[in-house]
Amino acid sequence: MAVRATVSQFPIDTDAREGSGLLWGVTVNPFAAVDENGQSPAYGSGGELLPRCENCYAYFNTFCELEQWAWSCSLCGTLNGLSSDAVERYSRPQSCAEMMSSFVDLELPQEESADGGGAMQACPVYVAAVDLSSSEEFLELTKSTLLAALEALAPGSLFGLATFSHKLGLYDVQGPIPVVKNVFIPPDAEGTLPIELEDVMPLLQFLAPVENCKDRIALALETLRPTTSWERTPASGQGLDGVLLGGRGFGVAMEALCNYLGSEYGNTFALARVFAFLSGAPDYGAGQLDTRRYGEQYASKGEDADRALLPEQTPFYKDLAAVAVQAGVCVDIFAVTNEYTDLASLKFLSIESGGSLFLYTSTEDSTLPQDIYRMLSRPYAFGCVLRMRTSTEFKPGNSYGHFFPDPQYENVQHIICCDSYATYAYDFVFENNVGFSRTQSDLPTIQIAFQYSVVVPPVDLLDSEGVSTSRTTYSLKRRLRIRTLQFGVAKNIHELYDSCDPEVMLSLLVHKVILVSLEEGVREGRILLQEWLVILIAQYNDAYKLIQYSNGSSIRSQIDVGFSQCPQLQPLPRLIFALLRNPLLRFHEEGVHPDYRIYLQCLFSVLEPSSLHRAVYPVLTSYATPDKQAYPRHSLSRAALITSGSPIFFLDAFTTLIVFYSSTADPTLPYPPPHDCLLRSIINKLKQERCITPKLIFIRGGHDDASIFENFLIEEQDVDGSGLTSVMGFVSFLEDITQKVLEFMK
Repeated sequence: MAVRATVSQFPIDTDAREGSGLLWGVTVNPFAAVDENGQSPAYGSGGELLPRCENCYAYFNTFCELEQWAWSCSLCGTLNGLSSDAVERYSRPQSCAEMMSSFVDLELPQEESADGGGAMQACPVYVAAVDLSSSEEFLELTKSTLLAALEALAPGSLFGLATFSHKLGLYDVQGPIPVVKNVFIPPDAEGTLPIELEDVMPLLQFLAPVENCKDRIALALETLRPTTSWERTPASGQGLDGVLLGGRGFGVAMEALCNYLGSEYGNTFALARVFAFLSGAPDYGAGQLDTRRYGEQYASKGEDADRALLPEQTPFYKDLAAVAVQAGVCVDIFAVTNEYTDLASLKFLSIESGGSLFLYTSTEDSTLPQDIYRMLSRPYAFGCVLRMRTSTEFKPGNSYGHFFPDPQYENVQHIICCDSYATYAYDFVFENNVGFSRTQSDLPTIQIAFQYSVVVPPVDLLDSEGVSTSRTTYSLKRRLRIRTLQFGVAKNIHELYDSCDPEVMLSLLVHKVILVSLEEGVREGRILLQEWLVILIAQYNDAYKLIQYSNGSSIRSQIDVGFSQCPQLQPLPRLIFALLRNPLLRFHEEGVHPDYRIYLQCLFSVLEPSSLHRAVYPVLTSYATPDKQAYPRHSLSRAALITSGSPIFFLDAFTTLIVFYSSTADPTLPYPPPHDCLLRSIINKLKQERCITPKLIFIRGGHDDASIFENFLIEEQDVDGSGLTSVMGFVSFLEDITQKVLEFMK
């Protein structure tokens, strides 16, 4: 569980917080195996025995004062009694995790199955739902993706293959040859399937054990064909007059699959993951989407396209996500299309059921097979509850991320499914005008409790005779992870500025900007960002007394927009500039596809701060040779390339990695870099650590088209003849901000 704060020294009161212009909050990565310093938790059992405060319900931790029969809560100060069992346990501090570390992970008692038959069986269940209203290329990519997925699935997993178009197909791969049974989807927007899927094929016939049926699943995949290549005339008795077959009945198919799987939730499985492969917008049956809104009519209606295309056009998929959650189903959507698919409406099905949203604009160089293999190979937690508690002087304000709030309790979030990368954010507000004590006796404290379930694979057990007996069933473990942290209090504004973490500041800003964009449009998101920077620069200049006022007006040249007195704040203007240049906040008329914007919103909302930093302002490194680094960091400008004189540049933009050989590089340098060199080992390590597979591109300056690399060099003045005021170099951006600061200070 990694926790990072925007400032490591907290502001002393509301005036100090507002006077600094900084955001105050934390990012939390609850299922990360280690904390932000690389430390693992202390593991233990008996999580249900951990003492809790009678007043604020915080858990006992190493910051609490322990007496013989009582303990004082480190968050609210309440004195609590200890049971005789706890007194006995805590007399041997080395035997319990919570006495050894402020970061613990404790086992909780086993859960009963839904039918009351002892511990819940927890087979991992995976279902692929494949769009047949698609092209041959799409299906080839989907087949290779699912073959990769089968390799990543552990023995004992159950796998089901379904297809959808104008009908829903269920595959039985447990017999000698794969058999498919189809149900026609009603074309009307209110329709549901005329028959229960359980009556079409019993669920346990549909879900096949992977280790026995891998070959037949592969055979079934080979039979997949696009509906458009079939006979368009309906089969006799299926008179669908005037209806163009080959429609994409995605909504009905997903609803039916959720209800189908839900019957075994709590018996066969604790979480079923559905991978939906989609090649375009649903246009048939319930849940169909009108893609005409992405057309010319917005230009003529004078509507703001950036605002019009961000909200969902129907609550269908949001409601369907609630059905999925009730059925124990988590949906991942893999959209492979360059057409408008209205991800603004579809995204809720994935992010609100605990899944992810992926967008690939072409089948040719798609990293889909690698992404799904990677996703299935890493551990995940599900049925999670995340609770943030704070000491009494302050409290969480807003919370951000792909979770949903508990309807009853404050600051409790539910997460359906969560991997080791998923990150959430909170900002803080003071409870009153008093703030923190100046005596430093009680430090600001936060405690994050994360309760979650994991599926534990079968283990080989030795029986009394020493013979290996393999347990074939998976079991479910419920665990409680708790992290308690204390922070200092900044004595003055300089200490507050010096303790700033610009990456975490960027994370909270991105969350706020996404929210504003969704509610009020991209333009408002851009304004919010610029206003925040203007106020921060004004407050900083005021704090450092950098501006001399003469005759009531300040002298422009004295405004320090680059934070020269405070190294911790120096990255911020570049990060804000880069964020304004990012497709997340560029305008529709600049060619930003609305689906790509939605994809970025979903991706940026879960990235931990260092990854987000790379996605917004890529890291540019130079190399003298493939084995020798020249400079660890350059600004993203052509000038930096020319002045460095290095022959090789490596750019890490999170989703893209580019190795660029300059046109003046020595022709004897090996190109592309050899597999055993330093640069390659760095690339491989980065690819290994990513939550998604970055695209690796090699470019030789003077030979290849270098535009994709040059597009990342954002700092130069580059109006590009379009006359758009938003496209300007970093220097003129700073001049513009200086002007705004002056106006603000007047």
